[in-house]
Amino acid sequence: MSDWGWEYDPSEVYLTKGLPPGAVAEVERLATELAALGIDAAKLGEPVGKEGGLRELPIFGGLGLIGFLAVPRDSRVYVVNIVWSG
Repeated sequence: MSDWGWEYDPSEVYLTKGLPPGAVAEVERLATELAALGIDAAKLGEPVGKEGGLRELPIFGGLGLIGFLAVPRDSRVYVVNIVWSG
């Protein structure tokens, strides 16, 4: 189990404004799983074949994306962008 956590950056209100509750719940579920992975979260999502930097994961079968950063020095996953087309 990882000692990592996650948070919204800049804020939950800014990033989730206008999203349906189910989409917010899915973002938070994925963020919790990413934090549990710790440093390995920097290998998931797009772009494939690179580690670190801004990563993206699809949600709800492609109806949206979350952008996140895994930051080892903070032991944190930061959700920095949510795109929703659902």
